[in-house]
Amino acid sequence: MNSATTTTQDRSGRGVTLVMACLGVFVAYLPVTTVSVSLPAVQRALGASTSQLSWVSDAFVLPMAALILTTGVWGDVHGRKRVFQAGMAFCALGAAISLSSDSVQALWAGQAVSGLGAAALLPTTLALISHAAPDHRERGRFIGLWAMSLMASLAVGPLIAGALLEHVAWRWIFLLPVPVSLIVLVVAAFLLPDSRAPHGRRLDWPGQISAAVAVTAVVYGVIEGGADGFGEPAVVTALVLGAVSAAVFVAVERRSASPMLDLALFRSPAFTATALVAMISFLGLIGFFFVLSLYFGMVQHLTTIEAALRMVTVSGVALVVGAPIGRLMHRVSPRVLITTGLVVAAGAMLSLTGVDAHTSYGSIVWRLALLGLGMGAVLTPMTASAVSSVPYHLAGMAAAGNNAFRQVGGALGPAVLGTLLTTRALDALPGRLADAGVPAEAGARVLDTAREQGLGAVAGLDLDAATGPALTALGDSFLDGMRLCLTVSASLALLAALACAVLLRPAARPTAPAAPATEEPPARLAPVPTG
Repeated sequence: MNSATTTTQDRSGRGVTLVMACLGVFVAYLPVTTVSVSLPAVQRALGASTSQLSWVSDAFVLPMAALILTTGVWGDVHGRKRVFQAGMAFCALGAAISLSSDSVQALWAGQAVSGLGAAALLPTTLALISHAAPDHRERGRFIGLWAMSLMASLAVGPLIAGALLEHVAWRWIFLLPVPVSLIVLVVAAFLLPDSRAPHGRRLDWPGQISAAVAVTAVVYGVIEGGADGFGEPAVVTALVLGAVSAAVFVAVERRSASPMLDLALFRSPAFTATALVAMISFLGLIGFFFVLSLYFGMVQHLTTIEAALRMVTVSGVALVVGAPIGRLMHRVSPRVLITTGLVVAAGAMLSLTGVDAHTSYGSIVWRLALLGLGMGAVLTPMTASAVSSVPYHLAGMAAAGNNAFRQVGGALGPAVLGTLLTTRALDALPGRLADAGVPAEAGARVLDTAREQGLGAVAGLDLDAATGPALTALGDSFLDGMRLCLTVSASLALLAALACAVLLRPAARPTAPAAPATEEPPARLAPVPTG
């Protein structure tokens, strides 16, 4: 076989890998905003509390955060094509379970299975790209397209949900991932080239178990603490267990001959910075979508499609700016792009603290577009910097680590912001009811309902003449909680921008080996240049 034929086959293989990776991340992230914009409909149909709604989102994100490192290692050891196919199968199965669910518990189960599939897809798709494109410039372009596919999924999710909920029951929002996943699964079986990491990696079960317990316990503690109080024995136990498990994870990884996440990666300031940015930015972004969907449903009383058209502005603008940002990465320092994007996002969230129940579409859309602009400037350079900040043979581990921190932030987003929202709104509600002139007896009924069944349950109360003032008071107290959430999110974004400005310094680009598929790296990471 001559060199021209080999080159053509290599290019064809890279093209197929890129398409499969982009479709994989699209399917993996589709439930994020599709479900977020549908939360008011789910709450009405299933009578779910705010805490239960948090678990609808977190039941999906939690397995992603807890298992993403394990699936990355599994792909390195047993072949990324197999893990990719398994991920697509779990996404199809999880969507089918959610599609047929008739209770919030069944919906949690379906979301958890879909989250397991997404956990398999995210590190595998990036590792497939890293193997197919060892040249850092080509890899950067591929990662840019990968990131744009992620944002495209976030962008179309609200539109799909909005269009469906205008005509059919909320369950049908889970239909699309089923055929798409199955088609991609079959195509990948015939066309997707396989790859795996060089020899020397194996599953790190002590690290995996301790990491999964730590993430699950912390998120559970935050969600249930917001609902029942952080002094409850179960909540205290969960948070303590999470802290202990995190300490065990660090100890295990430091001693492991084949660590799941080599802590020496953090010797690279660039990797450390991108890990922090990934966690903080997705905590704010996924939490923001959670809070914003409730604002549109509970305060502005918009239809699902009206809410979707507003929410799609964020991810739509981020998608549009993704391509030019990808090209700018070779001319402008990632530190400048990420820091600027985070500052812009923080400014957008602070501007949203000025909205109220009557804020018009035109007045809110520019704020959402500004947030999308900031997020679009962050995602691509953040992912590319994480992968390129370590030696070539550890790009898969770096990608999985960056994704893991991103999903930890995504899991904590609805939990943290949902807790802040509920706590602040309930604290403000008595005063708001008094200001609205709601009689004491009706006000006591509103407070009891809000505390026992969630804020959304108040809308179903019949208080005769006091119904209108009570709903106004509920909306005002919700806005108090939302403003606190936005202020906290903006502060976290500014903190991430500071970390990026200090830590993300230019580093020497790792040189790709001539034959990456056969290179055998050392069992542990050699010192990483700090640049």
